[in-house]
Amino acid sequence: MKSVITVPLPDQTYDVVIAPGGLDHVGAWLAAADAPLIKPGQKLLLVSNPAIFKHYGDRVVTALTQAGYRASVCILPAGERYKTLRSVQKIYDAALAHQLERGSALVALGGGVIGDMTGFAAATWLRGIAFVQIPTSLLAMVDASMGGKTGVNHPQGKNLIGAFHQPKLVVIDPQVLKTLPIREFRAGMAEVIKYGVIWDTTLFAALEAAPRLDQYRHVPQDLLQTILTRSCQAKADVVSQDEKEAGLRAILNYGHTIGHAIESATHYRGVNHGEAVAIGMVAAGDLALGRDRWTPVEDQRQQALLEKTQLPTRIPSGVAAADLINLLQADKKVQAGRVRFILPDALGSVSITDQVSPEQIAPVLAALGAV
Repeated sequence: MKSVITVPLPDQTYDVVIAPGGLDHVGAWLAAADAPLIKPGQKLLLVSNPAIFKHYGDRVVTALTQAGYRASVCILPAGERYKTLRSVQKIYDAALAHQLERGSALVALGGGVIGDMTGFAAATWLRGIAFVQIPTSLLAMVDASMGGKTGVNHPQGKNLIGAFHQPKLVVIDPQVLKTLPIREFRAGMAEVIKYGVIWDTTLFAALEAAPRLDQYRHVPQDLLQTILTRSCQAKADVVSQDEKEAGLRAILNYGHTIGHAIESATHYRGVNHGEAVAIGMVAAGDLALGRDRWTPVEDQRQQALLEKTQLPTRIPSGVAAADLINLLQADKKVQAGRVRFILPDALGSVSITDQVSPEQIAPVLAALGAV
């Protein structure tokens, strides 16, 4: 079972290959004889974290070397709190030590944190070299590995430092999800549910029909393939129309505005990205409900899917509404001092608005548990 989704962009079109066992073919796909994406013989630096490399690193290095590439490795600590310029410096150091050139490439093997940092390093090393995404978390597969957003966090906000830099290829091997912790699988499902709300009602209905969504082992392989394919297609559709978030692409931030603030308020500990997005989706739904933008039935359907996945739907205890509102002002989506929210109009449709005041946000946050 193999799916190929093409992301057509003005300067660089690339494929997202979804295939069980794809890790073993990544080198061959890069070195395709008729039109190699990266010329065989070039140096490739594989960036990963200890846990992921232990499971899959040797397979990927073998696949690359068998295709004629000279592969070396850079291992970084795991976790959002390490998504910093200091970690990117370690990638630069490894690139220098292994004498990467402009024809070389970086290969990201890991979740969204590894992918974002590797992409940013690729965008800035020698003013830009190629990179490849091999996402190993559900969240990275359906979201972070596509679209070219790369970067690191600043102490005052998430992803404030970054660049747009598209990958040469994205390889998604669904089989690697069997080693993904249950909590991380659920975090990825938050992004999947997001696509159902903002874009794809067929995907939303498929999720509703599933008996369980909370663990990899309870999701049939055909449903998993549908989840990956339709989520990636949704992102490809949006990104191809708006590569650098001049308009439409902002809808991919549904749930992320308040979600990012929750991550910052909890110092990227205790709440992971997908969990924060889930809470942010509930908040966005409540804001929309209070403004008569969508119906109580639709709001409850979103809530039910999040609960089926066993994602949190309330703000962690001790987080202050005032702190969250202040953090919203540091969000990348602020324009002319106004925070832009993505609010649902109906399942499959959302709108972007900057007409949400702190006075309207505060009671929603309080109802969700903020102090």
